[in-house]
Amino acid sequence: MNEDYLRYSDLNLAEAKEIQNELREKISLKPNTKPIQTIAGADISLNRFSEIIFAGIVILRYSDLQPIAYSMVESKTSFPYIPGFLAFREVPALVQALKQIPVQPDVFMIDGHGIAHPRRMGIAAHFGALTGTVTMGCAKNILFGKWQEPGIQKGDYSLIINKEETIGYAFRSKFKTNPVFISPGNGMSLADSLDIAIRCAGNYRLPEPTRRAHEFVNLFRTGKLKEGYHELSPQLLF
Repeated sequence: MNEDYLRYSDLNLAEAKEIQNELREKISLKPNTKPIQTIAGADISLNRFSEIIFAGIVILRYSDLQPIAYSMVESKTSFPYIPGFLAFREVPALVQALKQIPVQPDVFMIDGHGIAHPRRMGIAAHFGALTGTVTMGCAKNILFGKWQEPGIQKGDYSLIINKEETIGYAFRSKFKTNPVFISPGNGMSLADSLDIAIRCAGNYRLPEPTRRAHEFVNLFRTGKLKEGYHELSPQLLF
C-alpha cells in the first residue's frame, strides 16, 4: 500500500484529481473468485464542518451476518467537504482502522460509492485501490448516473447508467423503502456487487454490513465503544 493518503489534507483539487486518475488504473472489476467467509462494513461519522472524524470497520461472518469484531479510530481531517472528493476526507481514517485488524476481511462494503462516480473513484473504489482490498460501495443517495425507480419488492433493482455503460444498481433492499445505490469498488464485478447486496439485505434499508458499521460508529462517537480493535464474544452480540 502506498502512503499517499498521509498527505491528503495538503492537496488542492488538481492534485486530488491526479491521485484519483492514478488509483483508477489499479482498479480491477474482474469477478471475485475467492470464497467469502467474512465481510466488513465500513462507515464514517463526522460533522460536515468539523475536523474530528470517527471511522469504523465492523467484521461479520458471511454465513449468518453476525458481527464478530470491530475496529474504531478517532482521527482528524482538514480536507474540505467537496462532493466527488469525500474519499480524501474519509479514507485516511478508514486506513487507520484497517491497520488495526489482524486478519483482513474477504470483502468490504463501504458506505459510499464505488465506480458510480464521475471519475469512477468513489470512496469504495479509492479505498480498494489504495489498500488492495476487495470492495464495493453502498450509498444512501445517488451521486452520478441516470437510473429509474426499481420495483417496490425487496430485491428489485434497476441499472445506473452513464453513456450507455452500467456503473451500478439502484437496489430495493426493503419493501417500499427508498433504494440504496450499489457499485463495485475493486476486486469484484458489477454482478458480484449486486449478488452481495442481495445476500446482505436484512430487515432494514441498509444491508447488514453498512447498517452495523453505522450503528457501531455512532456508539463509538457517543463513548459507548472504545477505540481500537475488539473481538466480540457471542454473548456480547447485539
